[in-house]
Parts: sequence; C-alpha cells; structure tokens
Amino acid sequence: MTTSTPATTTSVAKKTIKTDSSMGKKKRASVASKKKATTVNNNNNSDKKGNKKRSKKRIESYSTYIYRVLKQVHPDMRISQKSMTVMNDFISDVFDRLASQAKELQEHSKRPTLNPRDFEMAVGLALPGELAKHGRSEGTKALTTYTATKHSS
Repeated sequence: MTTSTPATTTSVAKKTIKTDSSMGKKKRASVASKKKATTVNNNNNSDKKGNKKRSKKRIESYSTYIYRVLKQVHPDMRISQKSMTVMNDFISDVFDRLASQAKELQEHSKRPTLNPRDFEMAVGLALPGELAKHGRSEGTKALTTYTATKHSS
C-alpha cells in the first residue's frame, strides 16, 4: 500500500524549488540554483554513508616561515605561541601596507599590472631608512633568483 505525500516547497538561495517527497524529484528549478548546487557539491569530503563533511577553513599564516627563519638564525632558540601570533600579525600588517602602497602607485601610473618597480617604490615609501634599503636589496635578489630559475626550466 502506497501513501502519497503532499509536495513540499524548499527555498534555496532565494529560489523556490518544489519537490515531490514521495518520488524525490525536483519539478522546477532555476539555472542559477542548479549552478549553486554544483559548486557546493564539488567537495569530495564525504563519509561512508554519503553525508557531506565540512572541510576546515584554511587560515593563512606565516608561522611556518617565521619558524624556519628563526632556526636559520638561532638554531637552539624557541618561540612561544603568543610570540608567534604577534610576529604573524606584524608580518600580515606590513604586507598589507606594502601591497596597498604598491597598488596606489600602480593606479597612479595608469598601468593595468603591478610591476616589481611599484613594489620596490612601496618598500621605500612604507619602511624607514636602513630597513627600506635592506628590503629593496633582498627583493631585488629574490626577483633575480626567481627569473633565473624560471628561464632555466
């Protein structure tokens, strides 16, 4: 004996989809909501029952690189979690300042792309005296190394 259940209405991304719960098929759906559904379901994280697991949100951090530099400079020194957080925030702040300054220089010169020269000038404007000089030289060295490895392979 089969019992029929009434059609239910579900709202997904401000689009209304009518489903027949006895058959489990969608009767009407817009193209936009179909695209949303495919982008959401592209995660391959699922358990054995087919239920979707939530993937962890990636947190960008410079802590790995800070630790590597610390070990290069002082191999037997350690750093606390609180100190690592302070260093990570400092590096993020400096990077944001340099990037925004470089973007302003790029827009001022009315070019569509960001050049190494824009970033070099941003370092000179954002950092004081001797630190700017060291920043420029290290940046130039890194760019030279990058272009040499890019052209050799």
